[in-house]
Amino acid sequence: MKKYNFENLKDDDEVVKNWEPLKFEINDNYKYISKNIFFNFFSNVIYFAIAPILIIFDRVFFGYKIINKKNIVKNGGFVSISNHIHQMDCTFIGLVYYPHRFYYPTLASNFKIPVIRHIIKMLYAIPIPKKDNQKEKFYSDLNSVLKKGKIVQMYPEGSLWPYYDKIRDFKYGAFKIAVEADVPIQPIRFKYVNKWYKRKPTIICEVLKPIYPNKKLKKEERISDLRDRSLKEMRK
Repeated sequence: MKKYNFENLKDDDEVVKNWEPLKFEINDNYKYISKNIFFNFFSNVIYFAIAPILIIFDRVFFGYKIINKKNIVKNGGFVSISNHIHQMDCTFIGLVYYPHRFYYPTLASNFKIPVIRHIIKMLYAIPIPKKDNQKEKFYSDLNSVLKKGKIVQMYPEGSLWPYYDKIRDFKYGAFKIAVEADVPIQPIRFKYVNKWYKRKPTIICEVLKPIYPNKKLKKEERISDLRDRSLKEMRK
């Protein structure tokens, strides 16, 4: 297993460098949520075709196991959060909620990777804009799908740190989205177990109990409070 040096890194530092030869820009009218019936039809075909394969693949190659699925929010939309520890962790999340689908914001730079850009788009990846005028539409579109009972997966740590075994500080976005849509946070924590017969640690996915915004607080305080309580639960 490749060793990474996490000492002296900032939370925003990228450990994994992808090959990004293609151009990609988010314009002001970018459609974060596709309403095209043909796109959504073929997206569902691909998703339900590869999901059974991933169940076997993740179990065999990563020893992947999910515990406490009973804690998943039963009704309505929610914002799912997890630590970001593997290039394949979006598939790990997918198996938690299968057969339900979810949207997941990701770095816009991932849409510069040949082939991968098309696969992740078909799997409902959404590029995260950096311009303030584009963020308004981004948040509005996510708010809309959450109010329709859908799932949005976020990585509040930001960048990917492979096999990092601690929970890093959380950014603001996931909790702003949850508060504005008035939906709970569904925390998921990835942990590792070393097995003598495996070169890499096996990956355990623990579904924690949902955390709800405190409606007694003002909006900005509600967001900070939700972030702080979520981080506290993830670090237990």
